[in-house]
Amino acid sequence: MTTDSAAPEARPTLSVVVPTYREAANAPVLFERLQTALDGLPWEMIVVDDDSPDGTADVAYAIARRDSRLRCLRRVNRRGLAGAVIEGWLASSADLVAVIDGDLQHDERILPKMYAALAKGDVDLAIGARVQDAAAPEGFSPTRQKLSQLGAWFFRLLAGATISDPMSGFFMIRRQVVAGLAQRLSPDGFKILVDVVLSAAGRLKFVEIPYVFRPRQAGESKLSPLVGIDFLGLVAHHATGGLLPIRFVLFASIGAIGLLVHLAVLACLVEGFGQQDFAAGQVAATIVAMGSNFLLNNEITYRAYRYRGLGMAGGFLLFALLCSVGAIANIDIAAWLFRGRSVWWLAGLAGALVSVVWNYAASTTFVWRRRSAG
Repeated sequence: MTTDSAAPEARPTLSVVVPTYREAANAPVLFERLQTALDGLPWEMIVVDDDSPDGTADVAYAIARRDSRLRCLRRVNRRGLAGAVIEGWLASSADLVAVIDGDLQHDERILPKMYAALAKGDVDLAIGARVQDAAAPEGFSPTRQKLSQLGAWFFRLLAGATISDPMSGFFMIRRQVVAGLAQRLSPDGFKILVDVVLSAAGRLKFVEIPYVFRPRQAGESKLSPLVGIDFLGLVAHHATGGLLPIRFVLFASIGAIGLLVHLAVLACLVEGFGQQDFAAGQVAATIVAMGSNFLLNNEITYRAYRYRGLGMAGGFLLFALLCSVGAIANIDIAAWLFRGRSVWWLAGLAGALVSVVWNYAASTTFVWRRRSAG
């Protein structure tokens, strides 16, 4: 009697999840670097690609055909770094899972230190803490550095955690922990570590391992100066016990920015052309504010379904039409409450609340409804 003599491959004890978008040039380089850094450890690399138009998934599949340590999940019609990381984690059966960017800015050489720290059993989470090397090219842009510092300060203030770099996108954690947190984690946003720590409510023991942040080599950055709004939305979501959806917080925050834009434009027009043109100035300021709101929501709140190219014109017209309905409802409800002898500011607040809820619901349902990313 004969049996299959082929020995099964060792089960990976570490899955390194790499969320990608337009990282075709970087994926093979990162895989080679992981081979060197993790030599002697049972590991795998899971590429989670958001249907990159540059063929990142095809590059990953080609590597996977010759080396089983690489797997690729191609996500169609959905995007977002946090969601990609969560899907990669849940596709793993390893004891430990890590996340590292595909842009080669994170130093993969500290992964063994993270692994060793978790293997001891004293901690649940090992965080790669970014530091700057004065002798090396800067990995941070000035804007990104300031945003990171401000976000870290705000996080420590609210969460009471001593993590020096909560904005880090490079860390390792026990898969059992993230499996328990998965239903509470948001697929929206960039700051998955913040979401993990806040969702765990102080139950995680952690260690930080410093590394020098490298300059980007190729691919498309997943961050922008507007990521601070995204971060605040995540924090507000947790501060309300999950009552406020992150997307609604983002939408309302952008609405507040739109109000400032409206007032600034109106002030410029009235000062420049005089009080007699107030009505025309109000109309112009409203259009500019709507345009600001549309652009910011397109890039932040609904980035997974954002409009591109000529499609943005049609999207803006639909957005403006629906927001006009919200504005009319705002005015009518506020006036009705005020006539009922309600306090003026309470009537105004109620009208504004109805307007923002309508605009959010209409935008989610009609303007940025789920559609093909193409």
